[in-house]
Amino acid sequence: MKIVVLGAGVVGTASAWYLARAGHDVTVLDRQPEAGLETSFANGGQVSVSHAEPWANPTAPFKLLQWLGREDAPLLFRPRADLGQWVWGMRFLYECLPWRTRRNTEAAFALASYSRDCLRELRRDTGIRYHESERGILHIYTERGLFEHAHREVARLQARGLDVQIKSPGECVAIEPALAHAKDRLFGGAYAATDESGDAHVFTQRLAELARERGVHFRFNVSVTGIEQDAGRVSRVVIDDEVGIEESVRADAYVVSLGSYSPLVLRGIGISLPIYPVKGYSITIPLVSGAQPDHRAPTVSITDHARKIVIARLGGRLRVAGTAELAGYDTEINEVRCRALVNRCLELFPEAGNPEDAQYWTGLRPATPSNLPIIGRSRYPNLYLNTGHGTLGWTMACGAARALADIV
Repeated sequence: MKIVVLGAGVVGTASAWYLARAGHDVTVLDRQPEAGLETSFANGGQVSVSHAEPWANPTAPFKLLQWLGREDAPLLFRPRADLGQWVWGMRFLYECLPWRTRRNTEAAFALASYSRDCLRELRRDTGIRYHESERGILHIYTERGLFEHAHREVARLQARGLDVQIKSPGECVAIEPALAHAKDRLFGGAYAATDESGDAHVFTQRLAELARERGVHFRFNVSVTGIEQDAGRVSRVVIDDEVGIEESVRADAYVVSLGSYSPLVLRGIGISLPIYPVKGYSITIPLVSGAQPDHRAPTVSITDHARKIVIARLGGRLRVAGTAELAGYDTEINEVRCRALVNRCLELFPEAGNPEDAQYWTGLRPATPSNLPIIGRSRYPNLYLNTGHGTLGWTMACGAARALADIV
């Protein structure tokens, strides 16, 4: 079939790759000048099967109340005169019920595991490189209550077959010597040896190059202004083309992978998605000379559960990402939140880099209340969805895209 994919982030580009591999004629449309320049551009870098528990869990409502008014809070709710925000928030509270959290965690774990396997197969088959690391993810706990909760979570992960082990502070330092400075602050850790990390932006761009070799056509600098339907099927996508002239794009089937903007585009044809933009932040610090041999910066990816942040080495850079802010489609950088990432990174790794060299970034995660993506056919038989991956877009991208191609 002739298929048009809307969106050239990591999810849309991966969808194009697997659809082309299945023999379809694929065109990708994106408003940016290159692939992977929005939410995929500077995320945390983790491919984290071990972090399948969603933000919506029984502890979240208390934490939200505890963090109200704190500008540097890991999860910040900014109330707006926006019905969509409040409806999404009520659904989020529903997903915090224990039985919902268990269901959502199981589903997220299954997709994340499948996606990691798909990524490894793709890497093996194509030789794609993206500053990847297979040294695992070390979850660290600087609060006793979180470490006690980790024991229960690790037991559940082990029951699902994941290689993850509780570690003492000394064992954490043995796995990642750069943590020696912070050893006295640690209650312990959990090491997921089969998790990975890598640069999602580099991956997306290189996968786009491989997709082109398979015949995928990318059109950049074009904005989707609407989707139209006729007789119960999508009939065309309306775009402003490369020079700003309205144009119709027609195909046999369409895939929407527009992240947080998916609901806005689909609203015109009566499709309502439970997706709300959750603003995330990251900072990227160039490593100081000699950081690798003298253990100034980590080589194992770190998840800091107290601050809800992740840290990953991507070549000669250290990426620190995290926090969540419900503030609509605002993409202005809040320097307080970025400085909080810098400060925490240098608390743990004080000689990794210079704070004044940190590059700030923010992006909108397309979050569903359950943190589970929406994958599959819509009410229109030739319109498919692959969107709403929230905090796990990089982790789930390959598995979701392959599943979508199978459905198509």
